[in-house]
Amino acid sequence: MANTTGKKYGGREKGTPNRMTKELRSVLKDIVYQELEQIQKRLELLIKLMPYVLSKTTSVSHLINEPLDWN
Repeated sequence: MANTTGKKYGGREKGTPNRMTKELRSVLKDIVYQELEQIQKRLELLIKLMPYVLSKTTSVSHLINEPLDWN
């Protein structure tokens, strides 16, 4: 039967922190710190692999009153 009195029975008291949330934050914080230690190595690897995946681009510049040459 549902509680229709508006009074709270059982459960956490108001202001009591949720243990699951606290534990989850701790685990996520540990994961983030571990990844921060590895991120430099991963970025270096990605930078080395990028030329094999992406085509190299050439820079294009245009000066005012200069004819356009698209070739």
